[in-house]
Amino acid sequence: MAQSSAKFRAGYIAIVGRPNVGKSTLLNRLVGQKVSITSRKPQTTRQRITGILTRDDAQLLFVDTPGFQTRHTSTLNRHMNRVVTQALADVDVILLVVEAERFTDEDRALLSLLPPNRPVLLALNKIDRLTDRASLLPLITQASAEHTFAEIVPVSATKGRSVEDLAKTISSYLPQQPALYGADEITESSERFLAAEMIREKLFHLLGDELPYVSAVIIDRFVMDGALRRIHASIIVDKESHKGIVVGAKGAQLKAIATKARIDMEKLFGGKVFLEVWVKVKRGWTENRQVLKQLGYG
Repeated sequence: MAQSSAKFRAGYIAIVGRPNVGKSTLLNRLVGQKVSITSRKPQTTRQRITGILTRDDAQLLFVDTPGFQTRHTSTLNRHMNRVVTQALADVDVILLVVEAERFTDEDRALLSLLPPNRPVLLALNKIDRLTDRASLLPLITQASAEHTFAEIVPVSATKGRSVEDLAKTISSYLPQQPALYGADEITESSERFLAAEMIREKLFHLLGDELPYVSAVIIDRFVMDGALRRIHASIIVDKESHKGIVVGAKGAQLKAIATKARIDMEKLFGGKVFLEVWVKVKRGWTENRQVLKQLGYG
């Protein structure tokens, strides 16, 4: 049963799951604002991202993690797996997210990596896709046989269904302690990091299936000019041919990427942004430790 107390609770919750189950969408829905980029393509998240939800009785620090990589072994993907395992070691609660339509072998593989001394809650996401809610019962029975979950909560991150119930349930498993951040803070991530993520999200939205995975974003310059943020960024690609795709005919694609990213930045930062974006070729960057360190993946 869930714990209960009138005292304030605060703690970290790792959101884990295989790629493309909706972890980032769920984080944004819980926090109430976009702090983690989203895409229909899997493996969008590369770094640990924390979203902060402060309630009257608790402060929930959600750690969004990359989907655990089991099929690819590049230096970048090994870094992403380290991000997951480190997050699991540092949190108070683990929230495993799976699709409400199925419990897969990849879900089971991730279960085996979870530390035994943390409460694990299961979020059955994407219930809005179910034509018959009764089909949840067999999945809940199956999931219960796979692991002793502290709680199982069906949700829809996209539609917001039962997300409030999920937040309340998680709160009851956090340690009793004062808030760790101010009530108006929504993320630990720096504006510099978030700016790079906003640009990278547009690569997933506007480019083909493969190119976003061999591209990255570096913020070359981020300065405050009064209330104006002046941001200079570089999109890193692996080949010269990739550069042409990102730039597009007469620079139209790059302009679209920069414009959409700037609009999202202004919404998130609450102020005007001047953004300039270039494209640079760095061959084999996903295996280049120096470049990965510069990108924050080292």
